Amino acid sequence: MAGKDVKGAAEEMAGAQRPTYSAVSTFIDSSGTQVPVTHLEIARLIERAHRRFLDLLRVELTRLGTDDISPSQVMLLFTIGQDELSVRDLLERGHYLGSNASYNLKQLVDANYVHRSASLRDRRSARLRLTAKAQSLCDAIRGMHDNHQSGRDDQEAYELGIAFSVLRRLEMLWTGSLR
Repeated sequence: MAGKDVKGAAEEMAGAQRPTYSAVSTFIDSSGTQVPVTHLEIARLIERAHRRFLDLLRVELTRLGTDDISPSQVMLLFTIGQDELSVRDLLERGHYLGSNASYNLKQLVDANYVHRSASLRDRRSARLRLTAKAQSLCDAIRGMHDNHQSGRDDQEAYELGIAFSVLRRLEMLWTGSLR
């Protein structure tokens, strides 16, 4: 199963072993109370999972001896990736708030993780790209995650594929609802 792509895993799951749910799904929270599964509960869960992931990044940064960058700033680096982006493109791609992104970008430029230059086409617009220092950090973090991934069994990899597929569809549903 590990070789299946996300779409194939989701299609298989949709076929044979799909659990049946009533009109209102529920879960048992930490206090033992049965709570309905709503879009709000899903959003809260996503938010908590994101915070736990930032905690994981904080631990990885500590292991790497890197103390001049925050986990949120690491996420900005991964959003830029190998591309050269305008600030506007970064904000749209990562769904960041302007003031937070501006502060974090200034910190990243000052710490030599991001190179910021004026656009050749429009001098008022800044272009962003990762420095060698940032690329090295991203590679180290990616390596830690790749090592963790290789330790997973087929069932966990399959479930991660399904979770990704479901979250992606939820993102598209919520995006479509805004229009």
